[in-house]
Amino acid sequence: MLVAAAVCPHPPLLFPELAGEAAPELDGLRDACAVAVGGLREAGPEAVLVVGGATRAGAYGPHAAGSLAPWGADVLVGAGQPVLPLSLTAGRWLLDREGMAATAFHAVPFDASEEECARLGARLAEEHDRVALLVMADGSARLTEKSPGYLDPRALPYDAEIVEALGRGEVPELDRGQAEELWVQGRAALRVLAGAGGRLDGRVLYADAPYGVGYFVAALASRASTAP
Repeated sequence: MLVAAAVCPHPPLLFPELAGEAAPELDGLRDACAVAVGGLREAGPEAVLVVGGATRAGAYGPHAAGSLAPWGADVLVGAGQPVLPLSLTAGRWLLDREGMAATAFHAVPFDASEEECARLGARLAEEHDRVALLVMADGSARLTEKSPGYLDPRALPYDAEIVEALGRGEVPELDRGQAEELWVQGRAALRVLAGAGGRLDGRVLYADAPYGVGYFVAALASRASTAP
């Protein structure tokens, strides 16, 4: 049963080592992520599962490592051969900062169908009696003229719908084709969260686009999420 979830973005600049002198610009985002991730612990879960988008599906054990070498930084999260994609590497880093450990990591393809996402979410929620999900999901990268994908007028309402729904403890329907057009890397991971079910209360802790990419952080918890 899903008892809590945290939604956080996974930009490479989340890591201060990569951001360099610009690192303080995302301190507010990092602080919000810390609060959301800390809320998972407060729910007293039996398992903390990290879900994030990637080019292909994959399941990884609790000791899996990730690296920022592809983005030009000598940063290794965990030990051993790095196998985690960026989204899960960021998720592991956020958990490490809070002294928490993941039970498992799950990569979902960016272009996964609604059915695939729903099945994965339902399966993860059923694996343990009390499950907490850390969902790594970016919004659109086409919010402004300086965005990586330039401005698309549909991007702002698309991201706004996600943020408003998370504030209600929900995940909206997200069109796969439109997500691809708007450079939204978080659609599949968010729909996995929707597939996990559960009646959750939501609180948005951060919603901004400092580099023309939508970053949002939300904490979601069941009314009965307190550990027994």
